[in-house]
Amino acid sequence: MSFYVGIDIGGTTSTIALGAPSGDLVRISEQFPTPTREGPVQTISLLVEKVNELLLPLATNLEDVVTVGLASPGPASQDGILEPSPNLIASDWRYFPMRAELEKRFQSHGHAIRVRYIGDGQAAALGEHAVRTGRIETRRCDAPRFTPPTEELLDLRSLFFLAVGTGLGGGEVRDGQVVRGRNGRAGHAGHLLLPQHAFRYEYDRHFRVGNTVSSAESAVSLSALTRQLSHRLSLPEWKHHPLNDVDLPAKEKAKSLRRLAAESDPLALELLDDQARALGMVALMVNYLGDHDLVVIGGGICEMAEPVRRRYLELVRRSYFDHALDGFRDICRIEYSVVGDNASVIGALAFAYD
Repeated sequence: MSFYVGIDIGGTTSTIALGAPSGDLVRISEQFPTPTREGPVQTISLLVEKVNELLLPLATNLEDVVTVGLASPGPASQDGILEPSPNLIASDWRYFPMRAELEKRFQSHGHAIRVRYIGDGQAAALGEHAVRTGRIETRRCDAPRFTPPTEELLDLRSLFFLAVGTGLGGGEVRDGQVVRGRNGRAGHAGHLLLPQHAFRYEYDRHFRVGNTVSSAESAVSLSALTRQLSHRLSLPEWKHHPLNDVDLPAKEKAKSLRRLAAESDPLALELLDDQARALGMVALMVNYLGDHDLVVIGGGICEMAEPVRRRYLELVRRSYFDHALDGFRDICRIEYSVVGDNASVIGALAFAYD
């Protein structure tokens, strides 16, 4: 039996998906750390090893793989040559021909496996659309079950995906096709510029992402939360906060905010509330340009406890509404992803089929 593979390289973790020729999603790996500091060569070796591990229980190997879809943090060229990225920080990632080198490594196993490249935000949009419309069938997968598409959304024409993770990715599907742009770099919503009132403190406005400050990603991302949390903990009002007594790296403290928010911790709620309001402004900007059927919030932020999820989504919608022109207030649907943090890897798989 032949298989298709989707690979999502994240700034923090990576994931792999297997699909059958029928379009059935067969397996999704557990997330595993991306060796970003070691560079792309070591990452490629790990990816090939992980694909082999995922195939092993199916009594098959790389000889049965037809095509691999590869997604990574952008920007990158249409052919997967990586431009400088704030999420892939080792110097040898810059201008590395990731698609071509991964294809070469797979083909060294004696089989002409083809690798196709897509940006991770674009992949997330494509994966979300593919599951919602039934293009990728998930019911037979041994991974966690996803919400099946509703009849209302089977004819979904346009969708914009906002992936809140280490950074803030974005991607669009229109008329069933992922929008890639002339140079393959469409959808970078994380680098839209936000108004000053999107930031609670002057300090927050000066977080530089890439070549600018006050971007969407400098307000809505794990990186932003890490920086904001460190600043908050230095303020007199939060000097007795329990996180000041925890001996953990700043990023690990930021990762604990979702759990603390579920326990009604006031600092965690303040930080996530601020992020949600900023994300509502981003959703409005992408809808001004795209007039979409649906704006989807995905990425790791989907993993919050249900009461916090409801609070977060309500604040996103309220911020969108409060800032919108009257003509845009009643036309946008904003929802969480039905596939959560797996949207990009499923989109990479969908792109492999194409």
